[in-house]
Amino acid sequence: MDTLDTLLPRLHRHPWMDEQIDQFRIQVRRYIGAELAPRLDGWRRQGYIPRGVWQPFGALGFLLPELAEEWGGAGASLAYQLVVQDELARAEMPANTAVHTIAAHYILAYGSEAQRRRWLPRLASGELLAGIAMTEPGCGSDLKSMRTRARREGGHYVIDGAKTFITNGYTANLLVLALRTGEAGSRGVSLIVLETEDLPGFTVGRRLEKLGQHASDTAELSFEGVRVPVDHLLGGEEGQGFRQLMGQLPYERMLLAVPAAATIERALALTVDYTTQRQAFGQSVAAFQNTRFKLAECATLAHVVRSFVNDCVQRLLDGTLDDEAAYMAKWWTTEQQCKVVDECLQLFGGYGYMAEYPIARLYADSRVQKIYGGTNEIMKDLIARRLLA
Repeated sequence: MDTLDTLLPRLHRHPWMDEQIDQFRIQVRRYIGAELAPRLDGWRRQGYIPRGVWQPFGALGFLLPELAEEWGGAGASLAYQLVVQDELARAEMPANTAVHTIAAHYILAYGSEAQRRRWLPRLASGELLAGIAMTEPGCGSDLKSMRTRARREGGHYVIDGAKTFITNGYTANLLVLALRTGEAGSRGVSLIVLETEDLPGFTVGRRLEKLGQHASDTAELSFEGVRVPVDHLLGGEEGQGFRQLMGQLPYERMLLAVPAAATIERALALTVDYTTQRQAFGQSVAAFQNTRFKLAECATLAHVVRSFVNDCVQRLLDGTLDDEAAYMAKWWTTEQQCKVVDECLQLFGGYGYMAEYPIARLYADSRVQKIYGGTNEIMKDLIARRLLA
């Protein structure tokens, strides 16, 4: 019989970690271990996870447990979603559902009653898989410079432009699209929701080949005269998009920091196991002083990262997580993720460079954490702005 001791990581307890959270974690971990993890290698080879995979996940209440029951959720706290992301990262699953939940939260926060009723239950069930289309060729993190534009024609917006690096771009059938409805700069940005199946003028370009995250589809998208009803605009007023994007930052940054902590713990566990069993020069690799020092350093970072992340989660739930702390959590935890995974890979020697070893995959998968969700350089600049204001 599985117990908490065998199924749960040695987390540093916070008030938000109650018995119900523990039991939910066990359920999520068991499902991922039985239904998702065994198929992950195949999804890596084909370059995407089929959309239908997420419907059973949603049926069990794992996709959007934090939504109210009227919208298809369980009325749980955000902690439940973060537990899902923790467990997916622990199993080396990519960030598909993190993007899905971010898109759902834009609709939850800024959508009308009719928009919520139309889309949220279908997102919670997995009938719809969501993506967020922000980044454009040549713009990167500079969202104020986006050129994809919607012009009003009667009861519709007509959309023209292109997006790139879009997670779930190949598999999603709903997009939250950031585009320009007005003047240059942040004041002209709006968010519009598109249901993309059989949508005239919408084209999914090539699936992009990436360094890591091979099971997560990332695609180029193009819009040529795409017509969308005006009631698909989020917020009911043009020009609110940039403010809407900024309003969700604390939660979104935790969707990156939590997997960073999980990946560090996973890398450390793999490395302890490997160095204990691997023999070199008549003794285990773990018997060498350098190995022991490196493991101690990585274990310390794992402890500090998890403590910081859990504290931020508590503050998020309490409503006291400020933007600056969220920026700090995003950049610092992902930096430590890449550092620890690199140190652990080194202890595997040549085997660490072989793709068949999980540590090699963790190394490749981790690198994007410092780039997406706003580059770490942008995070540090935003922190400094507040300090120097």
